[in-house]
Amino acid sequence: MRYQVGGSLHSDDPSYIVRQADEKLYASLKGGDFCYVFNSRQMGKSSLLQRISCRLKSEGYKCVYLDATQLGSEDTTSAQWYKGIIVSIFYALNLAEHINFKQWWDMQAGLSPVQKLHQFVEEVLLPNVKSDCETDGKGKGIFIFIDEIDSLLSLNFPVNDFFAWIRHCYNQQAHDPNFQRLGFALFGVASPSDFIADKCRTPFNIGTAIELYGFRLYEASPLLNGLKEAISQPEVVLQEVIYWTGGQPFLTQKLCQLVLQTALKTSEQKIVLSPKTEAYWVEELVRSHIIQDWESQDEPEHLRTIRSRLLFNQQQAGRLLALYQQVLQAEDVGIRGEREDTSNSWRVYVSQSPHPLLSPVPTDDSREQTELLLSGLVEKYNGYLRIKNPIYRSIFNSEWVSRQLDNLRPYPILDFKFWILD
Repeated sequence: MRYQVGGSLHSDDPSYIVRQADEKLYASLKGGDFCYVFNSRQMGKSSLLQRISCRLKSEGYKCVYLDATQLGSEDTTSAQWYKGIIVSIFYALNLAEHINFKQWWDMQAGLSPVQKLHQFVEEVLLPNVKSDCETDGKGKGIFIFIDEIDSLLSLNFPVNDFFAWIRHCYNQQAHDPNFQRLGFALFGVASPSDFIADKCRTPFNIGTAIELYGFRLYEASPLLNGLKEAISQPEVVLQEVIYWTGGQPFLTQKLCQLVLQTALKTSEQKIVLSPKTEAYWVEELVRSHIIQDWESQDEPEHLRTIRSRLLFNQQQAGRLLALYQQVLQAEDVGIRGEREDTSNSWRVYVSQSPHPLLSPVPTDDSREQTELLLSGLVEKYNGYLRIKNPIYRSIFNSEWVSRQLDNLRPYPILDFKFWILD
C-alpha cells in the first residue's frame, strides 16, 4: 500500500478516508442544494471533490470540473474570464456535437459577460445535455464543481456578478424546472465574506456549508492496511499517529508513509515493537522526522505554507500572531492536552489555573479569527479556538511567536481581551 503525501487522491485510492463530509456533500447536491467547501489547505478538499464527482457520474449525472486557477490571472479581463468558463463547459460536455460555438458566440454580441454565461446555460447547456440514464424522459442533473475558488480574489475585476448569477440560477428553479437539473459546488481556502459584502446578494445564505474535519480514529481504518505490513501493533500505532496529527489529512498520510519508509530500512522490512512502547516510538519518529529542523524536512511543503499565510501580510501578521499567542497562553496556563477515549485525537480540557484571566478564546466572526482558521493552525472546538494538533503546537510555540513578533515591531497591536469562564 502507498500513502499519498500531498495532491488529491484518486476516487478509488485505498488510502482515501470517508468522512461525514462525504455523505453530506453527496446528499446535499442530490437534494438540489448549492454547496461550498471552504477550509484551510491540504484538508482533502480536492480529493473530496474527485470522489463525489466520480460517484455522481457512476449514477448517470453529468459533472464538470473547473480549476479556477486555469480560468484567469491578474491580467485576465472579465470578458476573457467568462468566456473561459463557457468554453470549458462546452468542451467538457461535448456540446460541439450539437452547436457551432463560433456561430452561437457571434450571436451574443452586445451582451455583458455574465449575460452570455446565462444565455449559454439556458439555450445550450440545459437543452442539449442529456444524462446516461433518464427518469420520466428527463435528464438527470448537471453538477459544476469549481476548485481553488480563492484564486478569484486576485482577479482585477469584481466577481460579485458571478456569485449573484449562481444565486439567480437557484432562484430560477421555481420558475423554470429545467434549472432544477443544474447544481454548483465550490471549493477553496476562503470565507463567504471574501466574495460578496452585500449580504442581500450572496448565494451563501441560501447554500450549504460542508465542514471538513480531521480524520477520526474510527474513520481511519483503511490506513491500517499499509501499517499491518510494516509494524507490529498497527492499531495502537495508528492511534498514536492520529493523536499527533489530530487527524489532519496531509500529516496523517505523511506520518503513515514515514512508518513504511522506516520499516523498509530494517533487515526484516518490518518493525517489531515491545508492548507499551508504541507511544514513545511514534513520538520519536515525529520529533526526528517532522519537528526537528522542520523547515528543511518540510517536503512536500506543509508547515511552511502555514507560516507563510500567517506572515504574508505584515500589517495583518501582528494581529494574527497576537491572537494565536492568546490561544497558546491559555493552553499553557489553564489547559492541558488530553487524549479523548473515543478518537484519541488532540483534545483540551479546562483545568484549575492560578491565572483565571487566561481562559480559552471564544470563537467569533472577526476577520482575524477567520484568517487564523484558514491558516489551518487552529480550529473551532466547543465554541473556542484550539491549536489543531500537538505537531503544530510544538513547532509554532511561544518562542517562535515571540521571535516573529520581535521581527515585526512596530506591529499593529490587537486589543487584548480576556474571558473568565463561569
